[in-house]
Amino acid sequence: MKGIKRVVIAGGGPAGALCGERLARAGSAVTILEERPGWEKPCGGGVTWKTLERYPFLLDAGVEKKLVHRAELIAADGRRVELHLSRPLALYSRAKLNAFLLQRAADAGCSVVPQRALAADINGAVRLHAAHEEFEADFLIIATGARNALQLPSATDDGWKPAPRDLELTAGYYLPAGDDRIRVQFLRDFEGYLWSFPRTDHLAVGICGKMAQNSSGSLKDKLHRFMDAEGLSANGGTFYSHLLPSLARPSWKRLPLAGNRWARVGDAAGLVDPITGEGIYYALRSGELLAEALLAGRAESYPQQVEGDFARDLREAARWQRTFYRGRWLGSSTTDRMISAAARSMRFRRLLDDVFAGTQDYRGLKWRMLRMLFPAGQ
Repeated sequence: MKGIKRVVIAGGGPAGALCGERLARAGSAVTILEERPGWEKPCGGGVTWKTLERYPFLLDAGVEKKLVHRAELIAADGRRVELHLSRPLALYSRAKLNAFLLQRAADAGCSVVPQRALAADINGAVRLHAAHEEFEADFLIIATGARNALQLPSATDDGWKPAPRDLELTAGYYLPAGDDRIRVQFLRDFEGYLWSFPRTDHLAVGICGKMAQNSSGSLKDKLHRFMDAEGLSANGGTFYSHLLPSLARPSWKRLPLAGNRWARVGDAAGLVDPITGEGIYYALRSGELLAEALLAGRAESYPQQVEGDFARDLREAARWQRTFYRGRWLGSSTTDRMISAAARSMRFRRLLDDVFAGTQDYRGLKWRMLRMLFPAGQ
C-alpha cells in the first residue's frame, strides 16, 4: 500500500469491521479497537435490498434476520396505506449483526482489542491511545459512530464535529411482541417519524427527530401516543435512546472525510440518509471504498470516491429533508399527500417499493414524480 502496512481502526461497527476485513484479507496488519463487541445499537435494524445485493453474505449468513414483505405507512390524521415490498427488507438485531461483522474481520486476520480509543497523535507515525495501552500504525481509521468522542490534534484535523442541527435523537423500546409488517407513522410539523420494526423475536419501536428541535421528553411523549394507538405496551420492554447523524445541508459542503494518515467512515463521518436515517449501507460502502483506496495506494482519493458514489445523493436528500417533512404538496402536507397517492396509484406504490428497496436515488426522484403527475403527451 505504498508505505501503509499497519492500520488501526477506532470502532468496530459495520464501517470499521468491513474496512478492516477487506484490508486484512489483502495482507495488511489491522488492529480494531471496539470496547463493546456485538452491542445493540438503538435503531430499527433494517437492511435494504440494495445493501443485500451488494453484500450478499449478509443474506446468506447464519446470523438471525427477519425478511419482511409488508409495510404500512400512517399519515398524521391516521389514514393508512399498505405496501407489498417486492424485495424484502431484512431486519436484524444490531447486536448480532455487529458481532457477525466483527467476527468476519477477526477471521480475516484483524486483531480485535476490547478497549475504547481515547485519543490519537499523528506525527509521522500514528499513535492511538486506549485505556490500557498505545497502538502505533501507519494509518488511522475513525469509525466511532455519531458521538465520535475521538478527536484528532487541531494541527491535523479541522476540529469538525456534528452540531445539534446535524444530529437526531432517537428513543424507543424493544418489546416482547411480534408482527409481520413494518409500520411507519408521520406527524404534522415534525421532522422525523415513528416506527415499529419486527425482528426475529421482538419488536423494535421508536421515534427519531432533530436534536435542535426536540427534547428527549417530547419525543418520548409522542412515542407513547403512537404505541397506545397501535395497541403496544411498554410493559416488559427495554427502553433505549441514542444519537444519529442527520447532516444539515450546509454541513455537506465541508464533509471531513480524510486528512494526512487518517480518514472517517460511516456514522463518524455523518454518512447517513438525512430523510430516512438509514446508515448501514453507507457505513459498509464507505468502509469498502476506503479499503479500496488504501489498497490502491491512493488514500487521498477516498473523499472523491465517496462523493462520486453516494455523497451527492445524500446531499440532495439534505436539500429536500425539510420539504419532505414540513412542506406542502397540492394543498396538503407532503407526507399526507404521499400516502393518499399511494392508496390510489399503483405507479406510486411501485415508486415507494423502490424507495424501501434503496434502489431509487434522490436525484432521480423528483423527475420520476413529475412524470407521474404530467405523463408525456398530455
